[in-house]
Amino acid sequence: MSSKTEKNGDTKSPFAIALKAINKQFGPVRANQDIDLNVRAGTVHGIIGENGAGKSTLVSILYGFYTADSGTISVNGTPLNIKGSADAIAHGIGMVHQHFMLVPIFTVLENIILGHEGQKGLQAGMEDGRAELERLSNQYGLDVPLDAVVSELPVGIQQRVEILKALYRGAKILILDEPTGVLTPQETDQLFEILKTLRQQGVTILLITHKLREIMAITDYVSVMRGGKMVAHLDTGDTDPTKLAELMVGRPVLLEADYPDANIKDVQLDVKHLSYQDSAGAPVISDISFALHAGEILGIAGVSGNGQSELLEILAGILQPTDGDIHIAGKHITAEQPLGPAEVKALGVAHVPEDRHAVGMVLPFSAAETSVLGYETNEALGDSWFFSPSRLKTHCAKLMQAFDVRPANPSLKSSQFSGGNQQKIVLAREISSDPKILLVGQPTRGVDIGAIEFIHKELIALRDRGCAILLVSVELDEILSLSDRIMVMNNGQHMGVVSRDEADPQKLGLLMAGITDGAAAS
Repeated sequence: MSSKTEKNGDTKSPFAIALKAINKQFGPVRANQDIDLNVRAGTVHGIIGENGAGKSTLVSILYGFYTADSGTISVNGTPLNIKGSADAIAHGIGMVHQHFMLVPIFTVLENIILGHEGQKGLQAGMEDGRAELERLSNQYGLDVPLDAVVSELPVGIQQRVEILKALYRGAKILILDEPTGVLTPQETDQLFEILKTLRQQGVTILLITHKLREIMAITDYVSVMRGGKMVAHLDTGDTDPTKLAELMVGRPVLLEADYPDANIKDVQLDVKHLSYQDSAGAPVISDISFALHAGEILGIAGVSGNGQSELLEILAGILQPTDGDIHIAGKHITAEQPLGPAEVKALGVAHVPEDRHAVGMVLPFSAAETSVLGYETNEALGDSWFFSPSRLKTHCAKLMQAFDVRPANPSLKSSQFSGGNQQKIVLAREISSDPKILLVGQPTRGVDIGAIEFIHKELIALRDRGCAILLVSVELDEILSLSDRIMVMNNGQHMGVVSRDEADPQKLGLLMAGITDGAAAS
């Protein structure tokens, strides 16, 4: 395959998938525009692009979730009219979704054969299914306990169940949508070994991801989408992350921000023996202690759902602790003496929430209104709660200029900005308050590469001005890039703190999986 930015493949090569002139429009939005894609049989082919580039729409058309407005689909040389996922499965196309489609209380065997028991009755269908699954497991190296209840399995094993389920239904083409978002580094490595085995056995894999490192590690070919269009088809061996990032964004991108040494000062936040139980009384956070200093970024690493979100919300005053002590700016916070979000904010704590839509902004509000949410008593903007509209717009315009928000229109509704620009508005609001402590959750979730570059620079600059930053992110690369120290959480517990110099994906991955290797908590 040529590495030029042209239609990949050639007419003599056998293609498992051939998409021609695919178009899909949702109202005024052209999600896919004249997309051509040829995927060689028995290869791992990556599709990469920013959020909103159209890659999920494209594979949803291939799997039958959407119907293309125009264009053709051929599988193994045969033109097809795929009207739904049942059609896709019947033609050997399987899909492993980002969020698994499993019944938690069923066993692995029950999940896989559900709806495919055959005509012999349930018991005979179960026996036949077990025999076939054991054969597939041996053929593809998928070691899965068939009698285990799915909810009791680690996430990495659940993903194997999804892959095995697709193979059981006859898949020879496997679509993987952001498959590593819930995996530790070790589980990711194991997944890649499975994909290599599948490829060796003739399975064609279409990998959808936003992670450049994964594209380079596992794919044979990569296609790049931008703005609903296919802009490049490349041999992976002939490209690199920098070139791919530039193709995705349309301009050169600095993938790693400069990281000067931290000037760590006094403790700004001190947490002792913090615990939290949910409304059902189940432990979510168990006896966590740590300190956060001025002039440092303390990253919290862990697979999503291990207590990091609740920790951030407790420190922001949104949730109240069940037990333990929190000291912020000389204020003592306990379960008996909690503080609400406004009181915490008054102590100099800013909060960039994980879910900007649910917590960080009111989507029907204008950008100007969003730019002061939580800071309504700022005297510079008006008299108490009565804002001066001109001052409000001027204030927002300054933030938009400083944080490169596009379009720079304070009157535009918050919902009309892209995800990256929405995040910039929230960050601008919180950082401009000149906080002593910044609590930031998933700062680049749903954000394009160009905005990621900008956000990372702003966080480092804020740290260098003496702010104490607590960073929660499920993106391990982001944690490694930005943190001076890294605290790992697993199942609501503090697994240890690792310095920047000592941190690597393998060490952190073990801690994320709950395996301690002597890292000391501090």
